[in-house]
Amino acid sequence: MNWITNYVRPKINSMLGRREMPDNLWIKDPESGEMVFHKDLEENQYVIPSSGHHMKISAKERLRFFFDDGRYEPIENPKVMVDPLKFRDEKRYVDRLKDAKAKTSMEDAILSGSGKIEGLPVVVTVQDFAFMGGSLGMAAGDAIIRAFEVALEKKRPLILFAASGGARMQEGILSLMQLPRTTVAVDRLKEAGLPYIVVLTNPTTGGVTASYAMLGDVHIAEPGALIGFAGPRVIEQTIREKLPEGFQRSEYLMDHGMVDMVVSRLELKSTIASLLKILTRTPAEAKTTEAEILPPVVPVPERRPQA
Repeated sequence: MNWITNYVRPKINSMLGRREMPDNLWIKDPESGEMVFHKDLEENQYVIPSSGHHMKISAKERLRFFFDDGRYEPIENPKVMVDPLKFRDEKRYVDRLKDAKAKTSMEDAILSGSGKIEGLPVVVTVQDFAFMGGSLGMAAGDAIIRAFEVALEKKRPLILFAASGGARMQEGILSLMQLPRTTVAVDRLKEAGLPYIVVLTNPTTGGVTASYAMLGDVHIAEPGALIGFAGPRVIEQTIREKLPEGFQRSEYLMDHGMVDMVVSRLELKSTIASLLKILTRTPAEAKTTEAEILPPVVPVPERRPQA
């Protein structure tokens, strides 16, 4: 008889319990392959510290990082008709919407809020690519227009973070109608003399780039973002030529005059705040300099030796 087996049974599992590791505890950098701790990545606004690669970020986290102290007043999106065309491909459109809502805890691809950045009152609207590729349908169009209306009512600048694959095919022509509707909303904001700044994130493609995403007073792009109307693969198949390296990426577009500046996510808030102070002619805060504290230095005349 083995007395160790019968009398000294191991009870480590019963004391500590079985602990399962979360799947997303470590995240792999798509560029370098480096494994990054999720908590560190979140604290760095989902920008890989070593490579600077910008991961996708949800609309809720975008607003939390962007507003002062993460505080803002949510703007309620209008209610619209669901599945007006009774569309069905591999599955029903209503089922796709249910899956997207359960995945993102959002009603549609747009989330907007009103608050302050570095003390400046603004309205911010964000597209979430996780909700059906950030596609633009009737609900998203109405939500964007509502954000512009709030900006007009409160006389505040509007910052829009674009992330979309284009129009939502399940709504057909009703989706394409949102392109001129949102364009009119942009024109109304500009007629009121209020700034409109667009931040192009990865990816921003399709009909969105044919409307409100390219009508800003200033266009800022996050590093490495894919920006264009048709995708590079479609263009290569159409023209039957190899595209230049980095084609349709933020840096390429800035070099060719399509984007005003490429700014890291970590510096977006301060950069946009500086731009808004210029566009709204907000005076800079008075700062006490060393010259104002210390008395002026009077130069002592040089004495020449007497002959």
